Parts: sequence; C-alpha cells; structure tokens
Amino acid sequence: METLLQNQVVDAISMTLIKVNESGELPINRIPSPTVEPPKRPEWGDFSCNVAMTLASTVKQSPLKVAQILATNLLKQFPELFKQVDVAPPGFLNFTLHPMCWIDVLRAIESHDSSYGTSQIGKGTSIILEFVSANPTGPLHVGHGRGAALGQAMASLLTASGYAVSREFYINDAGRQLQLLGRSVYARYREILGKDSNFPEDGYYGDYIKELAESFVHSHGETLLEQPPDEAVAVAAHAASQILLDRIKEDLSLFGVNFETWFSETTLHSKGLVQQTLDELRVRDLVKEEDGALWFRSSEFGDDKDRVVKKQDGSYTYLAADMAYHRDKLDRGFDTLVNIWGADHHGYIPRMTATVQAFGHEKESLRVVLVQMVSLSRGTQKIEMSKRAGEFVTLREVIEEVGSDAAKFFFLMRRADTHLDFDLELAKQQSSDNPVYYVQYAHARLASVFRMAQERHVTLPTMEDVDVSLLLGADELGLIKTLAQYPFILEGSALALEPHRITFYLQDLAAQLHAYYNKHRVLPAAENSVKSEDRPHEDGVPTNGKASNVGHESTKTQLTPDVTAARLALLRQVQTVLRNGLTLLGISSPEKM
Repeated sequence: METLLQNQVVDAISMTLIKVNESGELPINRIPSPTVEPPKRPEWGDFSCNVAMTLASTVKQSPLKVAQILATNLLKQFPELFKQVDVAPPGFLNFTLHPMCWIDVLRAIESHDSSYGTSQIGKGTSIILEFVSANPTGPLHVGHGRGAALGQAMASLLTASGYAVSREFYINDAGRQLQLLGRSVYARYREILGKDSNFPEDGYYGDYIKELAESFVHSHGETLLEQPPDEAVAVAAHAASQILLDRIKEDLSLFGVNFETWFSETTLHSKGLVQQTLDELRVRDLVKEEDGALWFRSSEFGDDKDRVVKKQDGSYTYLAADMAYHRDKLDRGFDTLVNIWGADHHGYIPRMTATVQAFGHEKESLRVVLVQMVSLSRGTQKIEMSKRAGEFVTLREVIEEVGSDAAKFFFLMRRADTHLDFDLELAKQQSSDNPVYYVQYAHARLASVFRMAQERHVTLPTMEDVDVSLLLGADELGLIKTLAQYPFILEGSALALEPHRITFYLQDLAAQLHAYYNKHRVLPAAENSVKSEDRPHEDGVPTNGKASNVGHESTKTQLTPDVTAARLALLRQVQTVLRNGLTLLGISSPEKM
C-alpha cells in the first residue's frame, strides 16, 4: 500500500516534473507516474525513486543529470518535506525526510488501529485458495500442519490486501488410496476376529488402522465377514474415510484453520464432470486417441509431453479428475486459483497450467505454492518418521505439546519452499531464544507497562496529547521507521504469497522494542520505591537474553511527565502493529505472560 509519507513524496516528484517541464529544464512529452519505494539499505535514505532513469532517453540527457535537476528543484520546492535529496549512480533519487514527518506514521497507526497496514491492491479480485487437501486415509501430520498454517495466513494476508478469498479443502475420497485404506482396515478387522487376512503390502500400517478395525468390530460385529470381500472393503473404506475426515476437521478447527467449502472428489464422478471435461476438450481439439487411450495435448501449452487422461481400460487417470476439478473452479467464476501443494508435486504444475489455458484462461490465473518437508527434533535429537511404516508425529500431538501459537509461528518462520527444522523443545521455551515467545512477550510487556501506568495514575495519552518533538531521537525514529515499513511488508507478503515475511518483520520489531525498553525509562518510579525505577514484568528478556540494565537512561533526556506521555504514545502504536501482525498469522497477542 502507499503510505501517507510515500504519497507525499510521490506528489512532490509529480509536481516537480510538471514544473521542470514548464520551465524547459526537462522537456517531457508525457509526465510519468513515479514509483517510490524504501531503499534496499537504510543508509541510502528513507525512500528511493528511479524516475530519472526512465526519463533519460526521452529528454536526451544522462540519468545522473536528470536526477540532479530533479533533486535541486525538489529541495527548493519542498524544504519542509525533504531534509536531503541525494543522487546515486546510475540515476537514483534517494530521499531523507525531515524527522518531524515521521510523526504522521504514529498518527496513521492510531487512527487506523486494527486496519493499519491493510490496502485495496487486490481490487476485489476473487481467489480460491486450496490447501491442506489431505487424503482422508490417516491423521494430519506435521507436514500438513505447515501447509495449514501457510494457507490460513495467506488467506488473511490476501483478504487484508483487498482480495476476495475463498478457502477450500479438496477431499480425495475416490481412487486407489481409498481402496487401500479399505483393504488395510478390513485386513485388521479379520485379524481381530481370528480370521486369515491378506494385508496389502502397500497398505497403511499405523496404529490408527487397528483402532478403526476395532471400532468396526464393535459396530458391525462379524457381519462384514458375511459379505463378499469387495463389498466389505468398500464399506470399510467409506466408513473409515468418514471417521478420518471428521478427525481432520477437528484437528484443523483446534489449529484455528477454517474452510468455506469442502469439495469432494467423488462428486466429480457422480455428476459426470470428468467426462464433461474431456468432452469439452474434444470439442476444442485438445485431446487425441492413441494406442487405445485418450491423451490431453498438454504439450501445446508448454508441458514437456502429452498426458493420458483415459486409459485403455476406460478408467480415468488422476489427471483427468484434477482437470475436471480445476475446470469447476474456473466455472465458479474465480479470477485466480491458488494451490498449496507438497514439494513432490512440482512436476504436476505444467499439467495444471496447461489445463487452465486449455479452457481459455491465462496461465497466470493459476499460482502454485510448493511446501517443503518438516523435520522434527527435540534439541539435538532428531525424531525419525516414516509415513509408510505408519510412524509419524501428528499435527494434534504437536499442538498438544507446544500449543497452536508456537506451532503456527514455527511453521511460518521459513520460506515455504525451503526445508524446515522444527525444534519442539525450543518452541516450549520461555526465553528470548524462542522466536514466538520473544514476539508475544513484546506485546505482553507493553500491556504490562500500560497497566502499571494506570495503577500509578498516569494517563495513557493519544498522539494529540503529546509533545511530538520529544519523539525525534535516534531510537524513537528507528522504531517509527520500522512501524512505517509494516504496510510495505504486508503488501509484499500478499503479492508474493509469502507469509514468512511477516514473522521476520515481527521479530525485528520485537527486538527493537525490547532494546528500546531496556535502554529508556518510560514510567516514573513508584512512590516509596527503593529502586530508581520499578519496571513491570522485568524478567530478563532483552535482545541478548541476559538480565537488563534496569533504570539507566543512556541519553541526557530527563524523564519528565511530557517525556513519559510521548513514550507511552509511541509504545501504544508499537503494540498495535505487533498485534496486527500476529493476528494476520492467526496467533494470539497475550496481555500477560
């Protein structure tokens, strides 16, 4: 989003372009719309613009010369806005604002409160976000948890950026995996009843299969033995998948992850949507018959080869059902389809990209985010897992051990396409080494400061009540500039579909807050206090994890009532941004810890 200060800089550049054009200094046929962004390095200033480079060829002057002309005019026209305008090769304009300008950031946070950072860059674009979509053949494991946390945070980010988001879980309740589930449960069922069983070699081996079989013995007795094996397997598959799906829904609800729709793969077949999809492709001349099978001409859309959609025996491939599912999403009117898949589905992306193009949509209408695996450990001890052997840690077990907040934060601390090491012991620590505790404690620490202020009859001021000139010190401005970055971070996270940028930002903001609090006193000492300052919740969680140096002001600023009021007003805005960021990630903002 464009912040207030960013807009002011853009307007100043636009007005200057008009002026230099009218004066003839830079004859511009068409005034461009300048783009202003924070520079990559803070020492380069507060904002940067490349408009001089885009104009150079038009005005037939070097980018550096154009930039110098603009810099001179900007400083002359807007002395109250710009403290400094520097020109950097090959023609960048780097702006340093007057310190007082940054106070507007605090006012913006106070006025927007929970909506600070949100925008309408999405312009109502409709997105269907499909994530988790685990087969109902077993409980959710930690890998599913990472996808769930990512999807929920992504939905919140996109919604906060003006997109219309619908979250969907695709239930893979048809095909070979479901049959394997039925055969596995039925085999254990027969074992429990003392009958011969033929457990499938590639079946499901987890203890949950035995539990399902035991429940079937309780509910069905020996009646399944009286049915033909195929029918008994079908009954077991259907009943077991429903039980497991209910457990999946319970686990996701416990994790704070919700969906607007649960789409069953079975409906694609029962409604004839798979065949309808192939029929439409035939009309478009995008399927061919070869060797007794039906092939999708996906190579025409960039896939490395054509793909079978209907086998020689007349059965559909997995691809055919997936194509029908994506066609259905498009038919429902969504502008963009976003899928969160496991990294092992990388090779599937060209086939789905070809699918959306085959039905008349741009390939950009499909975006796929790949999620890498999660490794669990307890400190230095790695936890071995094998899905095939049924040995894995479930999402519910992780939630019960470390809590939903810690689990979500840890799942979101890395780019989705990078491997994640999840240390369960670290996630439970109440120390600065634990990133989620570190961020949440920053919020709780401020809540404690505000409670203590009220107890000492110190009014919690608004920005209108304080002397803002007392907030122009280097440490205060450092905090304010970090707060000003939040809208840019949110926008970038939404556009790139990368919620981990928010966790990085929150850790940086928390570090600044803790350092500021440990360096600067905020409240006057309590009456009858034997200490120079009775600091609330001072439990040794500064940036270095050691006990803080309490009660020492490193600057010459005296702690007057006006200074207290100004610092309280600043810290209230810090707390708002911490809370907003945590809320977007689906993580709580505790008042006490």
